[in-house]
Amino acid sequence: MSITLPRTPRARRLGLLAAVAALAIVPTACSSDSASTVTGKAAEEISYNDQWIKAADSGMSAAFGILTNAGDAPVNLVAASSPVSARVEIHEVVAAAGGDKTMRPKEGGIVIPAHGTITLKPGADHLMFMDLKQPLRTGAETPITLIFSDGSTTTVSAQVRDFAGGNENYSGGEHPAPAAQNPAHGG
Repeated sequence: MSITLPRTPRARRLGLLAAVAALAIVPTACSSDSASTVTGKAAEEISYNDQWIKAADSGMSAAFGILTNAGDAPVNLVAASSPVSARVEIHEVVAAAGGDKTMRPKEGGIVIPAHGTITLKPGADHLMFMDLKQPLRTGAETPITLIFSDGSTTTVSAQVRDFAGGNENYSGGEHPAPAAQNPAHGG
């Protein structure tokens, strides 16, 4: 595509702005090969909104928010990571014997249905930050990388907020204090 700009400075500026605007709305032509390598990637179908992380000085924390799948097929979130934590696990909260809530790693991750949403929230599914490398201070922004079953990833920024926690018990193999009451985790 060639663009010829008018001779006067004002007309050139207006012509340049019009050309840039036109390029912004013209669809990009792709070969079928390049389109197929991009199409279907889970990370491109998922948005993570209203994401936030519980403030914590050390130990554990948790991330919450809304995962939305704009695609025509279910998407499986299988892992997550963040530079502020030694590891991030996908957790669920289930009723235990006696009515207590127990938090544990969620087998198989989280499936976000086609054209659906999953809400990560305290007392339910969430991303558990284990062995924090630094304090998470209210108002700070923290990156979280979501990893999907097809190997695609997306990184979002989540705001750190104050939250008292869900007061669940933890049921996990490698936690420093398994099955101990831990209101500080926020899960």
